[in-house]
Amino acid sequence: MAKSDSAVVDAPATQSETKTDTREQTKRQPPYVVILHNDDINTFDFVIETLRKVFGYELEKCIQLTLNAHNQGRSAIWSGALEVAELKVDQIRSRGADPQMKAKGALPLRVSIEPLPQ
Repeated sequence: MAKSDSAVVDAPATQSETKTDTREQTKRQPPYVVILHNDDINTFDFVIETLRKVFGYELEKCIQLTLNAHNQGRSAIWSGALEVAELKVDQIRSRGADPQMKAKGALPLRVSIEPLPQ
């Protein structure tokens, strides 16, 4: 059988064709941290219960995070994507203030979001 002049031969890919363009890759968002700030009105029990409900942490971890906030003024309680951090903050705030301490002017737990130091 004779070769036809119109036959096309597949050429191997060159190195430049197989490289991915790094400009097309999406940039990853930096992680964020949810910070619990100390207050002198809400009870330890309320703070611990809130951390257990919102994050599903074990009791011991909730106690340690609460003590960190009490002793140091603030405690990093969660880190991850900004959208999830915002959701967690909303969930904490939606629990309101400690019902036992409302008469003493309790407010919802004070939390904030910060970029995680790199």
